[in-house]
Amino acid sequence: MSEAPTSPATTRRTLLCGAAAVLAGGATVAVSGCASSASPSGSGSGSGSGSGSGSDAAAGPVEVGPAADVPVGGGKVYREKKIVVTQPTAGQYKAFSAKCTHAGCVVDQIKDSQIQCPCHGSRFSIADGSVQDGPAPTPLPSYQVAVDGGTLKVTPS
Repeated sequence: MSEAPTSPATTRRTLLCGAAAVLAGGATVAVSGCASSASPSGSGSGSGSGSGSGSDAAAGPVEVGPAADVPVGGGKVYREKKIVVTQPTAGQYKAFSAKCTHAGCVVDQIKDSQIQCPCHGSRFSIADGSVQDGPAPTPLPSYQVAVDGGTLKVTPS
């Protein structure tokens, strides 16, 4: 007796991404979270059109907000811009992609001096974006940040 042919298992994410593409009529669509978790994420770009999505593909500095909004020893997530800015020590600002390198979820908070991802529990250092607790495989990509007239300006790499 012969066995039924086998095919690769379809994940819920693959099915939903495929359905979104079909509903869009074949147009290029940016479906958040459709990037494979197995793909390398070192460049900071993820799902979306072109070479990145949102502020990840910006050519120049992006104004994110007042420097005063970023507490010393903590940080602030600019979710809509997919940027997180931290201030590990007074006057020292750091900026990173807010997209977790595990599955592309946007980090949601800074707690206990760590940038935290709500999806699978990854934690990153506010000082350098390094992985403090997985499953994220690589650090958050870092960006250049400057304070101009009290306003934070971030230049994605």
